[in-house]
Amino acid sequence: MSFNHKDEHVDDSMLLIQANLDDMNPEWVTYIMDKLFEVGANDVYVVPIIMKRGRPGVMLNVLVEERLLSAVEGVIFSETTTLGIRYMHASCHRLARDFKQVQTQWGMLTVKVGYHQGKLVQYAPEFKECEQIAKEYHVPLKVVYEEVRMKFMLLN
Repeated sequence: MSFNHKDEHVDDSMLLIQANLDDMNPEWVTYIMDKLFEVGANDVYVVPIIMKRGRPGVMLNVLVEERLLSAVEGVIFSETTTLGIRYMHASCHRLARDFKQVQTQWGMLTVKVGYHQGKLVQYAPEFKECEQIAKEYHVPLKVVYEEVRMKFMLLN
């Protein structure tokens, strides 16, 4: 089921998939995360954990629509060293979101905006745009980020 993210809604057909990884090269994690996003994962994150007998590991967490379970399982079982996966049904409350443009000294940049019950509650500059500007103009990322936030607040 696909939702219009301009409208606040609850996704009830989500799964949180977890796999503990303790005998895998941790350098593989970002590659695996990218593969999971490619097959449609909504979110992917890892948490450092201590496994039995004190072995360090990570817990891979994947939030995905139920209909994409098979594709996600395929990535996890083929790309990681896990022997098992846990599944939990999840509902996700998603804010209405929009994208606004603000004029900065480097040109127009984007701010992602979140609304709860029609009220502005979250806003953040688009990180990749800010990162690109920081590199291109040789300015600290935090300077770009703060200017975008300030310009947005002046308009709202």
